[in-house]
Amino acid sequence: MSDSPGPDPSISDEQILELFHDSEDPILTASEIAGQVDMSRRWALDRLKDLEGKGHIQSKKVGGRSTVWWLPGETSTGN
Repeated sequence: MSDSPGPDPSISDEQILELFHDSEDPILTASEIAGQVDMSRRWALDRLKDLEGKGHIQSKKVGGRSTVWWLPGETSTGN
């Protein structure tokens, strides 16, 4: 893990987005992302916020301090 602040450039946006595509659950947390790429939760949160700013993912606050993230159009449960 890098000691420098900011996103780790060794993990691309595409790699993070691929985690959403590969997951059985379309909704992920920063902690789940961090665990899959062996980075800190803070790093994952910063990257997810950046991806949301670029329009690649969406988020919703749930509870007092939790946020969930998903790909637009990927959360349909269907019947």
